[in-house]
Amino acid sequence: MRLSILDQSPISTNQTAYDALTASLKLVKAGEKLGYTRYWIAEHHDLPGLACSAPEVMLSYIGANTDSIRIGSGAVLLPHYKPYKVAETYHMLATLFPNRIDIGIGRAPGGSAEATNALSDQFLQKVWQLPALLQELLYFLNNDFPVDHPFANVTAAPFPDIPPVPWLLGTSKKSAQLAAEQGIFYTFGQFMSEQDGRAIVQEYLHSFQPRKKGDKPQVIITVSVICAETNERAEEIALSSMIWALQKDKGEGRQGVPSIQEAKDYRLTEKEKSTLEKIRQNMIIGNSNEVKEKLIDLKLQYKADEIMINTIAYSSEDRIRSYELIANAVFDRKS
Repeated sequence: MRLSILDQSPISTNQTAYDALTASLKLVKAGEKLGYTRYWIAEHHDLPGLACSAPEVMLSYIGANTDSIRIGSGAVLLPHYKPYKVAETYHMLATLFPNRIDIGIGRAPGGSAEATNALSDQFLQKVWQLPALLQELLYFLNNDFPVDHPFANVTAAPFPDIPPVPWLLGTSKKSAQLAAEQGIFYTFGQFMSEQDGRAIVQEYLHSFQPRKKGDKPQVIITVSVICAETNERAEEIALSSMIWALQKDKGEGRQGVPSIQEAKDYRLTEKEKSTLEKIRQNMIIGNSNEVKEKLIDLKLQYKADEIMINTIAYSSEDRIRSYELIANAVFDRKS
C-alpha cells in the first residue's frame, strides 16, 4: 500500500508561522526517509493557524532540501488564477526537480469571502468555469493545444522533459465526474466530506475516459489520522486537533493549535460536544496496529491506489512520530 502526506502547515499556540513552515520541512524530510510516496502542501488564505498561502514557494524550498519524494500542491485553487501562470510555475518546479512534481487542483476559495475578494475577481463565476479552466491548464501542461486554439503557439516555458502530473481534488460527485471526463487522476478528501465517498470514487472509476491510449484511473483517499504508541495517547493528541477545529468554526482559532492541556481545559457546550463527536467519527485515531487495519480496510472499500494522511498535532514531534508509527506498521518494519 502506498502512503502519502497532506500537510496544512498548522501553527501551534507556541509557534510562529516561521516555526510551522520549518516544521513542515522536517516532516517531509522524515516522510522521505520513512518511504512515503508523495508530500503535498495545502493552499490557504488568511485562515487562522495555517501558515502556507503559496505552496509553489514552499515547494521550491522543500524540493531543494529533499531528494526523491514526490512533492506537490494540495491544491492549487484554480479559480483564483490564470491557467497559463499556473502551468509556468509548475513547469518551473518540474524543470528544477525532474519527475517529482504533482499539481493538485481544487475549486475551493481557501479562505474567507473577504480574503477571496482581495485575491481575485469574480471567483464564483470562475468556479462555474472550472471545467474550461482545467482543460486549458491541461493543454498548457502537455503543450498540446489544438492547432486552431488561440494559444496554440504559446508555451508555458520552461517546458520540462517530464511534465508535472495533474490530480483533481474533490469531495463530491461533480469533481469525480470532471476528473473522469478529463482523464486525470482523482483525490477524494474523505477527511473533509460527509458524503458517500465510495459511491463518488466508483463513479470516477466507472466513467474514466483515457486522454491517451494506456491511461488508467488512479485514486488517492485523504484521511485524518492520529497514531501513537497507545490508544490513550492518540486520543490525547487528537483532542488538540479537534478543539482547534471547533475554535476555527467559532472564529477563535487564530492563536493556533492548542496544547493537550489547553484542549483539556476547554469548556465544551452541549452543541460543541455533538460537533466534536462528528469530527471524531471522521478521523482514524489509535495505536499503530489499529490504524494499519483501518487504513487497509479503507483502501479496500474505496479500491484506492494510495492513502494520503493528514495529521494535525500541537507538537511537531508527535506529528512526525504518528507518521513514523503508521509507516512502520504498514510497511512491516520495527519502530
